[in-house]
Amino acid sequence: MAGGKVFLVGAGPGDPSLITVRGKALLETADVVLYDALSHPALLEFTSPSAELRNVGKRGGQNNPSQAWITAQLIELARAGRRVVRLKGGDPLLFARGAEEAEDLAAAGVDFEIVPGLPSPIAAAAYAGISLTHRDLSSSATFITGSDREGVEWTPDAWQRLATATDTICVLMGMRRLEEITAAIARGGRAPETPAAIVQWAARPEQRVLVATLGNIAARARQEGFSNPALVFVGEVVALREKLRWYDKKPLFGKRLLIPRAEHQARETAAKIRERGAEPVVFPVIRIVDPPDPGPLRTALAELAAYDWVLFTSSNGVDRFFAALEREGRDARALGAAKVGVIGPGTRAALQRHGVRADVTAREYVGEGLAREIGAARRVLVARALVARDALPDALRAGGARVDVVPVYQTLPAAAEKGAELRSLLEGGGVDVMLFTSSSTVENVTDLLGADAAALLAKVTVASIGPVTSDTLRARNVNIDATASTYTVEGLLDALEAHFA
Repeated sequence: MAGGKVFLVGAGPGDPSLITVRGKALLETADVVLYDALSHPALLEFTSPSAELRNVGKRGGQNNPSQAWITAQLIELARAGRRVVRLKGGDPLLFARGAEEAEDLAAAGVDFEIVPGLPSPIAAAAYAGISLTHRDLSSSATFITGSDREGVEWTPDAWQRLATATDTICVLMGMRRLEEITAAIARGGRAPETPAAIVQWAARPEQRVLVATLGNIAARARQEGFSNPALVFVGEVVALREKLRWYDKKPLFGKRLLIPRAEHQARETAAKIRERGAEPVVFPVIRIVDPPDPGPLRTALAELAAYDWVLFTSSNGVDRFFAALEREGRDARALGAAKVGVIGPGTRAALQRHGVRADVTAREYVGEGLAREIGAARRVLVARALVARDALPDALRAGGARVDVVPVYQTLPAAAEKGAELRSLLEGGGVDVMLFTSSSTVENVTDLLGADAAALLAKVTVASIGPVTSDTLRARNVNIDATASTYTVEGLLDALEAHFA
């Protein structure tokens, strides 16, 4: 098979949302992805389930794959007709050896494309509140690597010449020789009092920033445990940080938020958490599977034309309903004249992904609220989980409607051995916040933890998405620290920000 191609794609810095549109599109269509250690793991979620993922990352002091071996893999895969993405942290052509890989691909006659990424020093400076240039402080910036080139002995001469040749110095991979580098810059004429900074794990919730002077930053870095991956900035612009810093001032910055949702749902929640500067910890305590008896759903789908309302209470219900419809070779047109109602904007968004606009969205994101919005109805289909509250169908029946409650999915608990892992996270300080977005997550978390669930959850901040979930938490004797006033993930994160602020 011929026609393979290699795409050298810049992953950008730590924040996965900063990958280019082109880079994301290539990940979605790749047959194979060879990724670096510094490319964010969330980027791999863009890939197809059928894509092959290979970790070829290099980290100092570890047994790493050789550059020659990586390039040989690229050539072999392309010659086999595969569409290959080589995902590299930052930009492929800035201290990332992308040019070497491109040279070898060209020599081998392999088709390739270079897709730029946001360079890590540019992003690190922005996320730390450091402007690389400034009208009054810096008219030049220099990027330089602090690592040794194979076969060439490190020398301070170049660093001494650089000291006064540029305004802002940005050092990549320089932590191992930080003492020698800063001393050489000082000997070259840069004042020891010059502001300097180290940014570790830039553009990620783990980001740490140390501000000191050229003369003492090396000693301070060792004292405070700074290590790679990190970038070093030297120049008067570092003094702007206290005015320009924005990322690490967010109320949730650096907090680790555990998401006990099903994995496919957790991805969207995780992205929203990262936007707030926090770190998502995905820990599914439930599995979403088909209902044990598919008969009622098949019957309801066959009789869709008889309903005047079809109601959904969750995004899972929407997705499972339309998946069943698709298996029968039908689509949204099968709803016919039926009106559609949903609980909450999340469910409404899921419906829109299937090409349907909700006629009604409950202003109160609970079943009773949806029943009040609908009012009088003749025949109603409620597509929901196998086990759920009966407030919605009861309210509709009380109004005279004929209601068919049809399970389109069921939730099953995680394996019992996950309990020990969850307990370890709570006891060891591995998470700061537990997010509860439904009663089922409350029940499954507390069941996993056992008799001392309430005591274990007291070690972290507990956040509830709304009154129904809060009622379940109280029934399990769990103290609630923050409750959303708007019953959405965004509302839950707003409540947490208010709590920590």
